[in-house]
Amino acid sequence: MKRDDLITQLKSGETWDVVIIGGGATGLGAAVDAATRGYRTLLLEQEDFAKATSSRATKLAHGGVRYLEQGNISLVYEALHERGLMIKNAPHIAHPLAFVIPVYRWMEKPFYGIGLKVYQTMAGKESLGKTLLLSADETVEQLPTVQKMGLRGGVLYMDGQFDDARLAVTLLRTFQDLGGVALNYVRVTGFIKNAGKVAGVLAEDTEGGGTYEIKARGVLNATGIFSDAMRRSDNPAAHESVAVSQGTHIVLEKKFLPGTSALMVPKTEDGRVLFAVPWHNHVIVGTTDLGVDKPLLEPRALDEEKDFLLHHVRKYIAERVEPEDILSIFSGLRPLVKAAPGQSTASLSRDHHIEVSDSQLVTINGGKWTTYRRMGEDAINHLAETVGLEPAPSKTKDLPLHGAMPPGDNDFANMYGTDYPALMDLTKADPALKQPLHEKLPYFATEVVWGARHELARTVEDILARRTRSLLLNARASIEAAPLVARLLAAELGHDDAWQRRQVDQYTQLAEGYLFR
Repeated sequence: MKRDDLITQLKSGETWDVVIIGGGATGLGAAVDAATRGYRTLLLEQEDFAKATSSRATKLAHGGVRYLEQGNISLVYEALHERGLMIKNAPHIAHPLAFVIPVYRWMEKPFYGIGLKVYQTMAGKESLGKTLLLSADETVEQLPTVQKMGLRGGVLYMDGQFDDARLAVTLLRTFQDLGGVALNYVRVTGFIKNAGKVAGVLAEDTEGGGTYEIKARGVLNATGIFSDAMRRSDNPAAHESVAVSQGTHIVLEKKFLPGTSALMVPKTEDGRVLFAVPWHNHVIVGTTDLGVDKPLLEPRALDEEKDFLLHHVRKYIAERVEPEDILSIFSGLRPLVKAAPGQSTASLSRDHHIEVSDSQLVTINGGKWTTYRRMGEDAINHLAETVGLEPAPSKTKDLPLHGAMPPGDNDFANMYGTDYPALMDLTKADPALKQPLHEKLPYFATEVVWGARHELARTVEDILARRTRSLLLNARASIEAAPLVARLLAAELGHDDAWQRRQVDQYTQLAEGYLFR
């Protein structure tokens, strides 16, 4: 559906059953859940879908080994169950992955081995495979570039991996398939109230202009790191409920971790779990955990984070990584439920929390990507009960997401699932769309056209950061690809040369922040 047609629905004056503010993992998951129950649902996102936290994860669908060590058994159990549902319902986007812990002290092998056996057992029928104790030679076979000096062996266990932004787009398409309406670049600026209760939202179209009064029976605040600002818009006296934590990752060429297994370090100097994960024929290394003062749409890596990541990648990978080897560096902000005074963000749980204000605004905070489906279900349960929507069960546990199909060897095809043949039809109709966006990027011109026509991509950044993952895989190459993307998008969306120049300039300025300097 064209964006103009979606905007027209904002003008219709209808009363929606549910309006969801926020188009990240939580908002999209809740939107899908609401739509499966038959609720007429509208989702509004101030920027692009998954613009902030939800496109900047470590790309893991996991129970959380760290949370097991912290004793948060209920969160680990829930996350392991949800990990299994994610892989079952979106097999083209999420898949099992082997993780190996290299051990350099004899006592570490039985210690980690027993803990990860418990982790495997907790998954029950959702288990992805057995935990194995490895010899030093077997560890090197799994991790050819691991630091071999002092290596005593390793522990192999199974967990999950996915593409976060592509799963967000998949949820968007699923929501649309179910009859839901979603719009990006529409900012909620306030609330409509009736007798002190939230009865809708005020919104503005930041792309095309125009302001709207949108009536709703129930409103869900799923804005993640920005949820406190939305809560204060409802009630200026609302207390702070979110602690913001920054996590930073670096991206390297595949040669630094060849093979198909990920490297996992259970405990670094600051108590974090560190991963080096194969992803789209590259390697992601992360993450850090630093408390920050305020939420930002574009957080930037701090020098101490860069030093930390370089130090640890050199400590565990024998192939020495130099600053010039880093293709991209990206940071995301986690919306953690507010801690007690003095508590570090690294020690906070990833449990989610739902609050209903006196005006019946429902807010969901915390959580993590792996549990997005359960968070959405819980949020809609609370909203439906709060505002008196007709009771209806959630149907998302057994709902195949848009494009779901068994994965193959073609990474490109897997990202689109059953839509892949339609992308190929585009190239048959216009062979010029077979053109790569850049020789160092695994993407093609046809994906720009597809993103504009079917995935609500509106800007060069939408394409290079989220519809494709070019910005994360190679920031410099993505800058060089920007003029081609702008030209293709302009042809699809009806923009002129001046728009193209502005888009390239804006994207270049943004992407330069992803260069390791």
